[in-house]
Parts: sequence; structure tokens; C-alpha cells
Amino acid sequence: MAQTSAQQAALGRQPGFRRDVGLMALMFVSLGSIIGSGWLLGALTAATSAGGASIVSWLLAGVIIVLLALVHSELGAAYPLAGGTGRWPRLAFGSLGGFTAGWVAWLQAVTIAPIEVEAALSYLDHKWHGLINDVGALTPMGLGAATALMLLFTIINILGVRWLAESNRIAVLWKVAVPILTIVVLILVSFQASNFTAGGGFAPYGAHGVLAALPLGVVFALQGFEQAAQLAGEARDPQRNVPRAVIGAVVVGTVLYLALEVAFIGALNPGNLAQGWANPVGKGDFGPYATLATGLGLGWLAVILYIDAFVSPAGTGLIYVGTSARLSYALGHAGYIPKGVSQISSRGVPYTSIILAFVMGLICFLPFPSWHSLVSLVTSATVIMYAFAPITLLALRRADAGRTRPYRVPAATVVAPLAFIAANEIIYWTSWSTVEKLMLAIAAGYVIFGISYALGRPFERPPLDPRSLVWILPWFAGLTVISYFGQYGGTKLIPEWVDLGLVAAFSLVICYVAVWLSMPSHRVAAAVAADEHEVAVQPELKTA
Repeated sequence: MAQTSAQQAALGRQPGFRRDVGLMALMFVSLGSIIGSGWLLGALTAATSAGGASIVSWLLAGVIIVLLALVHSELGAAYPLAGGTGRWPRLAFGSLGGFTAGWVAWLQAVTIAPIEVEAALSYLDHKWHGLINDVGALTPMGLGAATALMLLFTIINILGVRWLAESNRIAVLWKVAVPILTIVVLILVSFQASNFTAGGGFAPYGAHGVLAALPLGVVFALQGFEQAAQLAGEARDPQRNVPRAVIGAVVVGTVLYLALEVAFIGALNPGNLAQGWANPVGKGDFGPYATLATGLGLGWLAVILYIDAFVSPAGTGLIYVGTSARLSYALGHAGYIPKGVSQISSRGVPYTSIILAFVMGLICFLPFPSWHSLVSLVTSATVIMYAFAPITLLALRRADAGRTRPYRVPAATVVAPLAFIAANEIIYWTSWSTVEKLMLAIAAGYVIFGISYALGRPFERPPLDPRSLVWILPWFAGLTVISYFGQYGGTKLIPEWVDLGLVAAFSLVICYVAVWLSMPSHRVAAAVAADEHEVAVQPELKTA
């Protein structure tokens, strides 16, 4: 029986996380993150980049995401900690390595919620004008609506993880049903197999187009599978349920997105493809499926799609407010930023971190230029976060070999390096301009860390462990140089295909150097024991 807040206070403990989230709720959290605004625009974005070969982009992305999901599944089951992606690297690489991973993870998570809210309002503006202006920024009325949505998400998250899980369960059932309905109706009403080879052949832009499509919306659509691992500290039986939830969500999401791409291309008007794939559903259109439905005389489906165009992004925004809160909690818990953000309420949620996510969301609503380019930046930040997981897995298997691992990645010595290579390739494909912005954002994080560390009380300062910078800084510098001289927005000095091989070889070097420089076993054991204290708040639920 779980301890009450009064009992915890009597024992001198702070309120801890509650393990209220079961298997289906965990899988729905990951699946709800995967099915957001990405499903509404992902097929169109991929098609304009790769034509009919965009289905190859989705298949390739599915393989990459599965590799990363397997790694996250083992880590989430073996180390079921709140905000896991921001905490596992600290166990293996110490403070600076842990802060880098945690900062990038928080940066992408805290930005996605406002992106999804603005996407929802952008679609809603098709029916109720006045929310978005001509340059895509929020109007005063739109800003009020966006603030109200973020406030609603904040309240639901503060009420407790059970409220978050149950609210998300309802949204996900709708979010899965509408894409399936869309696929079935479009294939039955209008399917032109010849569209897959129209506009210049199956792959009109070659392999370059297939790979360039990945960071332009494909990977953005599939990201979010790790959300179950982020809530592992609040999951029932995390050793069994986290791997099942993560892998199950990835499989369902990949199959769904692939089917959506097939249905989308097959339903296009062949006349729109005669001059290529630049505008397959009409120039400037923002709701491709609704446009297709309207053109086919399916007004009822268009109405459902416009409703879903609000529900799907809004549901994802709800989840990411909670996710970003767990990640900032992890940063505060480790002492990288003021510990006030790691306070947990009597309802078992990091309420100060949730409020921080709300404030940051409001800042992101300001009319920054090139809002849509932020999607590529967020994708790169997400993949950097993902890339820490494979090398962390290898390092912890070596330094914490005796730990019980309810789920083990098969052939991890092969899968983990491949996953790290794949993550770095995606970062490279996002183009030089995006990589440049990402590295500046990471540098800003180090400045924040330095200020927080200098101003913190001496006994709260964690050891720096600068040895991790020996591989992290060369990793970031190498990616920057390859991107600058590469084929994707760079100077194109490095020949095509040679660039991909160079990224792969460089990734392997960084991977093995990182594992070699990981923390010794006694340091890892001490870090794991310290983090398991939060699980021990509820003794009967302590991990094996």
C-alpha cells in the first residue's frame, strides 16, 4: 500500500512520484506523441521531397526509429526514472555529459508543445479566421486561444499523472481512428497506382530526395516514442511495461504513417503531378487530406479531418507539457539548474517544472521569424537526445554489468552502434543551416549551466566530470564540419555518398571513444543508488 503524504512527512521524506500508469496508458502516451500534427502534413512534405519514393523514406525512418526504440526500451526497463532520456547519460558519463543530454532533451520537448498548439490553431483558422495572420504568426486573438490551451494542459498535468494518462487515452482513441478512417476511405474511393511513378518516375529526386525527406517531417512525425520511458518513474511494473509500450507504439505508428503515405499518393489528381511534385494538392494548401476529401466530394470526411486537425496536435501538446516538466525535473534533481524546479507536489508531479513549461510555451508563441524552420531544429535536437541512448547503453552494460535487465536488446554490440550512426545521419540530413542553429542552442545551454553552477551552493554542486567533453565536443564539432562541407545545405565539397560514409565512420569512432571514457563502475553504482532513492519512497514498488 502506497504511503500517504502525511506518512512520508513523518519519515522526513518529500512527496514522491506515484506509480499510477499502466501498460495501455504508457503505450497511449507514446502513441499520442507520435500521432500529432505530423500525420496531417507528413505525407505532403515527404511527397514534395521524394515523390512516390517517399514510401521508402517512411520505411527507412521506421527502421531507424525501431533501432532507437529498442535501445530506449532496455534503458527504460533497467533504469525506470522520471525524465529518463535526460538522466541515463549522467549515470554513464557524469555531470557534463548528463547535462548536455538533458538540456537538448528539454529544449526539444518544451518547444514541441507550443509548436503543436500553433499547428492546431493554424488548422482551426481555416474555419474561424482571425487566429493566424498573413505571415503565419498568432494574432492577439490567436495568442489568447494559445495561452488558454497551454493553461488547460498545465492544469491537467498539475492534477496528476493519472489525469494526464486518462485525458490522453481519450484523445488517442480519436487520433488513431481518424487516420485509419482516412486511409480506408481514400483507398476505396480513389486510388491511382500510376501516381507512384508520375512526375518524373518513382524517385524523381533520387536518393537525395528520399534522405532529405526524413528531417523535413518524416522523423518529426515518428518522434515521441520515448514518452513511455520518460514516465517510467511513474509506471506500474516498468520493467515489463516500458519496453512493451515503446516498441508497440513505434510499430503501430510506423505502419499507420506508411499506410497514410500510400493512401495520400494514390488519391492525388494525376493532373497535379504532370509538372512534378512541387504542389501535388494545390499551391500553398495547409490541409492536404481535407483538400483531397473535398475534391472527391467527401465533405463529411473533410469536416472530421478539420476537427482532428485541432484534436491531434492539441493532444500531443498536452503530453509534451508533462514530458518537458519531467526533463527539467531531471536537470534540477541532478543539480544542473536550481533545485526548485525539481519540487514534487502531494499529487506526485513536478509542479514547478510544469509551471516552467507553461511559461516557456508562452515565450515560444512570440512571432519569431521562420517558425516552420523550427520543426527541423526540433527534429535535430530530438535526434541528438536519441543519439545519447545507444552509447549510454553500451557504457552501462560495461560499467553496470550485474544489473537486472528485464529486456535486453538483441545483438546490442551491433544494434547500438547502428542506432548511433543512424541518428547522426539524420542530423546531417537536416542541412547545415539547422545544424548551425542547434550547435548555438547547445552552446547557450553550457553558458546557463556555468552560471547556475557558479551561483549554486558549494555542497549542492555535482562533480563536473570533464572527461565526457573529450568526446562530446569533438562529436559536435565533427558533425558541424561535415555538415558545412556536405551535400545537404553545405558547400558540397564532400562528394555524395562519400559524405554518408564519412558520417558513419566518424560516428563509430565517437561511439567507441565515448564508451572508453565512461564513468568507472563504482561511480556508476553510486549514481544509480542515489537515483533509486526516489523509487524507494514507495518500498513495495521498488525495482528488482
